[in-house]
Amino acid sequence: MAKKKLTEKDILAWDGPEEDYMNAAHLLFFKQKLLKLQDDIINKATGTAEYMQDQETTPDPADRATLEEEYSLELRTRDRERKLLSKVQASLRQIEEGTYGYCKDTGEPIGLKRLLIRPTATLSIEAQERREQMKKQFAG
Repeated sequence: MAKKKLTEKDILAWDGPEEDYMNAAHLLFFKQKLLKLQDDIINKATGTAEYMQDQETTPDPADRATLEEEYSLELRTRDRERKLLSKVQASLRQIEEGTYGYCKDTGEPIGLKRLLIRPTATLSIEAQERREQMKKQFAG
């Protein structure tokens, strides 16, 4: 089979044998997807830092409060993105180690469709549901 660059449509349509799961073309597709996501997060963070440095302080308390609320919202967003960046980088390491795409609880394939939606997923849907069920049991 010739190596061609896969598209999302190819990933969604893949119905190959289980032993062909996470083949070189799949890994390349997800690596590129994760690298783009990583670049997007870093670019947003850089833009936010530059924006916040360029802001002048204002003597008006209402304007200052509005500005502080904007900063707070931006920083919460960047914190979520920082956590996502950590997951993206962990997924890229998994690709290099050959463990990407497999459930860390069961070792079973996570599934291409799930990874397409959430490329940083580390659990199969079943394992994720079990964890959420356990959380509900112990939280209630």
